[in-house]
Amino acid sequence: MSNSHAAAAIAEDHTDKPHVLPDGLFVMVWVGLLVLTAITVGGSVFFPGKIGILVAMVVTPIKATLILMYFMHLKYEKKGFIAMFLVAVGILGTFIGLTFFDYLLR
Repeated sequence: MSNSHAAAAIAEDHTDKPHVLPDGLFVMVWVGLLVLTAITVGGSVFFPGKIGILVAMVVTPIKATLILMYFMHLKYEKKGFIAMFLVAVGILGTFIGLTFFDYLLR
């Protein structure tokens, strides 16, 4: 095996290793999700209507980001995969937004 092949094998081996995260990090993210859920529920109970919806629309993407980054390990993926994922989410968001816009015009 030549030096360039050995270096490539080492580089490949390094990127394929699983990311082992401490349990405390998962507990902190879980507690954060519980707090954000309490904020969402509190917003809908104490401020029904537009303010409650606004609170939910702000808090929900934060919760989704925490889940995607830590529980689904998106934080440790390659940049190309993250870009493809964000493009797919952007297209989905565009279609949902256009659907709501169409509904408002009726």
